[in-house]
Amino acid sequence: MFVRVKKNRSGSNSVLVVRKASGRYLVVKSLGVATDEKAIESLRKKGEEWIRLHTDPLPMQFGFDEREEARRVLDNIDFVYHDGARIILNQVYHLIGFDEIKDSILRDLVVARICEPASKRSTLEYLKDYFDEDYTLNKVYYYLDKLGSKQKNTVRCISVEHTRKILGGKIGLMFYDCPSLYFETSNEDRLRAKGFSKDGKTAESQIILGLLVSEDGYPLHYCIHRGDRHEGRTMIPAVNRFMKIFKLDKKDFIIVADAGLMSKDNVKLLKENGYSYIIGARIKSETAKIKDWILSLEKKPGTYHEYTKDTGDRLIIGYSEARAKNDEYNRERGLKKLRKKFASGKLTKDSVNKHGYNRLLVLSGTDEVTVEISDKLIEEDKRWDGLKGYVTNTDIDASLVVDQYHGLSTVERSFRVSKGTLEMRPMFHFTPKRIGAHICMCFVAMKVYKELERICKEKKIGMSVDSVIKVAKTIVTIRVNLPNLGEKYLKTIFTTEKQRMLEPLFHLTDYPQTDGIITLL
Repeated sequence: MFVRVKKNRSGSNSVLVVRKASGRYLVVKSLGVATDEKAIESLRKKGEEWIRLHTDPLPMQFGFDEREEARRVLDNIDFVYHDGARIILNQVYHLIGFDEIKDSILRDLVVARICEPASKRSTLEYLKDYFDEDYTLNKVYYYLDKLGSKQKNTVRCISVEHTRKILGGKIGLMFYDCPSLYFETSNEDRLRAKGFSKDGKTAESQIILGLLVSEDGYPLHYCIHRGDRHEGRTMIPAVNRFMKIFKLDKKDFIIVADAGLMSKDNVKLLKENGYSYIIGARIKSETAKIKDWILSLEKKPGTYHEYTKDTGDRLIIGYSEARAKNDEYNRERGLKKLRKKFASGKLTKDSVNKHGYNRLLVLSGTDEVTVEISDKLIEEDKRWDGLKGYVTNTDIDASLVVDQYHGLSTVERSFRVSKGTLEMRPMFHFTPKRIGAHICMCFVAMKVYKELERICKEKKIGMSVDSVIKVAKTIVTIRVNLPNLGEKYLKTIFTTEKQRMLEPLFHLTDYPQTDGIITLL
């Protein structure tokens, strides 16, 4: 046996004890990962000492058969865990601080939600088959009742404090959005109701989830509303409640929201409550004077123009060539659909409205009224291509206002994670307490997912979270029964290059996991 220093793709170095057997090298002990020479030398000495203590002074002889020994070990394997992803996620869960909640069932449900989102019944089968965790469905439902009523505030507090920590003590920016979550039923009650569905599920009942997220998409707080409530009326109560619970200073953050959430009443309430904000502007709905000013501006990328409105707010106008191309593409696609309807005779007077590209239609004729696509309105619409407006009551630089508003795209990706990767909907729970518990569990999973994303960037892993989970799920831990000692021995095995790329994620904390690592070289 000897000590080997192996260079990792991340730039770090793994210090290993290796031995040669059957023409190849086996790593029998991983001593750790280091980046500087002093730490490497310390691990090297540690390895040499380990070799000295574990080297048998007498050579194995008298007919020692490696095949027989391998057969004996394999015969004593009593379980194989597919738990590479679980080892990583357990450490991230621990780093955030969710271990403050002493129920291990929450951690296991969160890990399963990220690795294999499914119904609660299927989740229990997954936990049993892959991790040898034996929960009953009744126990899970009992825990969900506890989570929904007693532990959700603890969850939110842990999430906020961790986010503050990684952002340097302040929230900075706070984004708000309202995804709708549907049920596979049309039944309604005091929480579930039919409303405007962003998923196009018009026949199903739904709820509205108000979600506050920090910069880079870290979830901060959530609230649940009846499915028929207008989303624009949910923001101010959610922000006020968040402020009250966590006793925040209004100077610690700026609220960023899309124009769709910002009615005149909401802007008024933001002002009255003393909040700083950046919101998307409905520039085509401004006064004739402001619209004339906007259309007179030079369209130059990277240049921003400002207008002080009667309310005292700053209206900032920017131009993007990419947005202009996108506006042109969407208009041509909309016109193509209109022309198809026009050719089929399906356009009627009822089609002349402001919805979508129907705004480009006009009525013509006197004796016989017909609907036509207006070339004049098309040319007028083209003048707005690439223009985007932002309204703020802050005094920060215009370019920074635009950059901070564009953080909404990061938040939207977070929502896609929650609704897509974590499969938050459809929901199959029907009582308010269980619905709340399911959302709370998904909120924790979303926080763990986002923190793993941050750690992967920090460690320069070079993979997305989804790819990390996919590869980690192929990493196994074998459990060997040691009958003479009355013990069981665990070893996590890395066999491929992609698996080895994840090795830094297996040493994030001293969180209990396995008794060492074997790497097949």
